Amino acid sequence: MSLYLIGDVQGCDTALGDLLQKIDFSPSRDVAYFLGDLVNRGPASLAVLKRLMALGDAARCVLGNHDFHLLAASEGVRKPSAKDTFQDVLSAPKAIRQSVLGWLAQQPLARYEHQVLMVHAGVLPSWDVVQTLSLAKEVQEALSSSALPHFLRQMYGNLPNAWHEHLTGPDRLRVIVNALTRLRFCTPQGAMEFDSTESAASAPSGYVPWFEALNRQTANTTVAFGHWSRLGWLNRPDLISMDTGCVWGGHLSACEIGTENPRLYQVACKACKTPGLLS
Repeated sequence: MSLYLIGDVQGCDTALGDLLQKIDFSPSRDVAYFLGDLVNRGPASLAVLKRLMALGDAARCVLGNHDFHLLAASEGVRKPSAKDTFQDVLSAPKAIRQSVLGWLAQQPLARYEHQVLMVHAGVLPSWDVVQTLSLAKEVQEALSSSALPHFLRQMYGNLPNAWHEHLTGPDRLRVIVNALTRLRFCTPQGAMEFDSTESAASAPSGYVPWFEALNRQTANTTVAFGHWSRLGWLNRPDLISMDTGCVWGGHLSACEIGTENPRLYQVACKACKTPGLLS
């Protein structure tokens, strides 16, 4: 059995098919962990979701901010923008639409398998693995409840921008979602910043990349994430960064884990938006 981490697919189904073929992926033998942003910006979000569903337990995903955006749009909570490209999901026949969206809403925000903590964006400095998984589960329970539309209406916003144990209700869930699906920079104390999408070397004044915060409780754990295409591929004992900007003219990447020397596999994306422009 081979184990792979795969970065942000973002609706690029042809590139995903090429990548799975390149790694000789077999759902009866292998497992691929998809680090969120399965949909949007690329041309074939519906095809990506159907492909992943067909792989069954061989495809294990976490949710990203674009996946949440699709769920919100499907519930009428957010209007798709001119940049969104998941209309193929929203306009699919009802049975298909309900099936893929129901599957998407069942995916967690964090996984911990094979000694790797997997999220889409980042982990706040004060959270260890156990707390991260516990907080992610709180959001997953809201996603799978009958109160899904209400939860999605309350989910958006940048405040509170820091975690406190006493947070309750929508504020609590909003901080969890923002940290796990949107985080790039924070203060050393864990106050989040959401405006900058620059490289790690261009942190706003007073902020650091979340993984450089002192006393980070996951510093002794390997954290795998996507979301940050300007960061690109990064492989070190405590971090594996997997968003290599497929839809922006980069590559779709898979990293084999569980081996002494992790191997990176990449394919070009023929449906990229703007070659050379990462976001």
